[in-house]
Amino acid sequence: MAIIHQFDKRSGITYAYESISQWDKEKKMSRAKRTLIGRVDPETGEIIPTDGRRRKNKENQEEQAQTVDYKDLYEKLQMKCSAQELLIAALKTEVQKLKEHK
Repeated sequence: MAIIHQFDKRSGITYAYESISQWDKEKKMSRAKRTLIGRVDPETGEIIPTDGRRRKNKENQEEQAQTVDYKDLYEKLQMKCSAQELLIAALKTEVQKLKEHK
């Protein structure tokens, strides 16, 4: 087992991989199996764990889910519903005007 550092030219980020060598019986040669460990911090050089899909840790997601402000969500939904109701009313008046012109 070895830790490999690989630099991504497109993003400028260095990733750390765990490399395990395995013997391929069919091809009769050694093959490396790599697993992503995380990003390498350019300043300190330490490895920051990641799953490679730009997602946050599950712990952070659980903490954010627990600190949901339901009052704020409710107010946002009320504003959205009132905006939709105004739009529906405006469209109904437009339909009435179009019917009258015929």
